[in-house]
Amino acid sequence: MQAWNLGRSTFNWGQKTYIMGILNVTPDSFSDGGQFNTLESAIAQADHMIQNGADILDIGGQSTRPNAEEISLQAELDRVIPIIEAIRQNFEIPISVDTTRAVVAKHAIAAGADLINDISGAVFDSEMLSTVGKLGVPIVLMHMRGTPKTMQSLTEYQDLMPEIYEFLNTRIESAIAHGITQIIIDPGIGFAKQFDQNLEIIRNLKALQSLNCPILFGASRKSFIGHILDQPDPQKRVWGTAAACVSAIANGADMVRVHDVAELRDACRVADAIWR
Repeated sequence: MQAWNLGRSTFNWGQKTYIMGILNVTPDSFSDGGQFNTLESAIAQADHMIQNGADILDIGGQSTRPNAEEISLQAELDRVIPIIEAIRQNFEIPISVDTTRAVVAKHAIAAGADLINDISGAVFDSEMLSTVGKLGVPIVLMHMRGTPKTMQSLTEYQDLMPEIYEFLNTRIESAIAHGITQIIIDPGIGFAKQFDQNLEIIRNLKALQSLNCPILFGASRKSFIGHILDQPDPQKRVWGTAAACVSAIANGADMVRVHDVAELRDACRVADAIWR
């Protein structure tokens, strides 16, 4: 895979594991809802993650936890655009916007973001791929079924990995047809996936490498880790998250999306020394 330039940063895929720091500017996200939804707290957290080694920040204004209610377009814009503008004024780090709405994507790029992260695989909004193609920016395409409100009832698969592969392959083809040349794929850990299915994805992540796109792995603090650890508090799942991320790196992940940047930076550096 060719190197990518995002802002002033170069991503040499395969050389190291890149760290995407999660910045949820929401009142209701599953593990950090309400912690960073003011301008001051969001900027402080962005600075904290940058100091601890984040390679890119992922800013989201719509919670995607199970059963999350969809917010209005204006509410999403009001949450994310001022944060993106402020981070861009203060820092040079690449910025990703976590959204399924083409209008939010367009405003976010204008405000200084560099990449679109769409958990629906650009299915929810029929304008997303054409918008991203015109903007000339990369996109993350994730596998899921249904919506955050319905996904936990849509976990029956005939053959999990081939179905994820086929969905992502179809979405990649659609993105390319809309002129998008830089695509990251995400198997969607926890999105319409049961406990054992999440483990199966991690074990078989290499199956997605033939799609020839960087692989993003997002398991940070998720419930399957809590299930293994018998740990109901998401904020106490950092080392379980590290174990999952190291396993994913061994199986081909290129980037990990995490809340706990400092701890995961160390885990990724050791994993990279062993596996790369």
